[in-house]
Amino acid sequence: MRFHSPALAVLALFATSVALAAEALPEGVRRVQVLNYPDCLELSNGETRVTLGHHVGGRVLEYEWRGKNALYLDPAEAKWGTPGGPANPSSAGRFDIGPEMIIPKRDKLWAGAWTAEAIGPRAARLTSQPDEATGVQLIREFRLAAQGTHLSCEQIIRNVSRETKYWAHWSRTFAVHGGIGVVPLTPEVKRFPNGWIMYAQGGEPAIQTRPVDPNVRLRGSFIEVLGPPRFPKIGFDSHAGWFAYVMPHGQAFVKRYASPRDAVYPEAIGMTLCFWYPQASQLRACELEPHGPRNTISPGASASYTEHWHLIEHAFPAAGQSLDLEKLAVQVAREAL
Repeated sequence: MRFHSPALAVLALFATSVALAAEALPEGVRRVQVLNYPDCLELSNGETRVTLGHHVGGRVLEYEWRGKNALYLDPAEAKWGTPGGPANPSSAGRFDIGPEMIIPKRDKLWAGAWTAEAIGPRAARLTSQPDEATGVQLIREFRLAAQGTHLSCEQIIRNVSRETKYWAHWSRTFAVHGGIGVVPLTPEVKRFPNGWIMYAQGGEPAIQTRPVDPNVRLRGSFIEVLGPPRFPKIGFDSHAGWFAYVMPHGQAFVKRYASPRDAVYPEAIGMTLCFWYPQASQLRACELEPHGPRNTISPGASASYTEHWHLIEHAFPAAGQSLDLEKLAVQVAREAL
């Protein structure tokens, strides 16, 4: 077929390349549209669906088991790319680097366009643009198990500058609102008097080291976050390497991750994990934030950190009842491997 217009020829070649790429995708990977985002990569195994967005940062848009998305995906993102739609939306499965209070603004990493490619059965890679502000490029690789809900989320920080960089992994996942957070304590390496701290926004002192809040309680060897505290951001000193967030639809979102006890955690107060849990009227999400240790990354070198996500069936307590925390911990050890 001959084309008399160069533009038509380019479009035809593009359409052909897209079709061939779709045919060549590995097992458990396909291209789908999510809201107004075309050509997202979907990873699936018959039980679990994961969709990855690369249009505005490199994110997990859906982490779904039994038809329920554990992530808060803002419905307003359906208008992305349209007149009046959100310019730089940011919800669902977000990742970042820190420490929060000293890292420069990094629009290319947070809200820029990324690339997306399949790298194996139920596996994909999202890659950012090189970022001059931080001197790094981010690569995120996702692998869904052949069965079950286990999703491996690896973030690689590649130093593309001429100077050594010291950035750390910072997860900023928006889970659905209304759940109960369960954080196991490690008292032998305790740093915070109550096991948790609170960022008192607009208050004095700015960080409360002995906070008290009716929605945060110590119960046995766990801290339980029952709902939004009076200030939304709270941090923990746990090195257990896991936590659970039991959601109202009867599933627990479990994250496992490395939390070495002899490492340096560069956030302002050295926390290893943080929740940002606002009132539902402010945002219908709870942010689940593992913090990785500080890296020393030479020019041309990379550092990586992996979170392991799981969804397990666990009933949400009825009014007036409480979670059986020990039973939940046993279930996590058995099912979130």
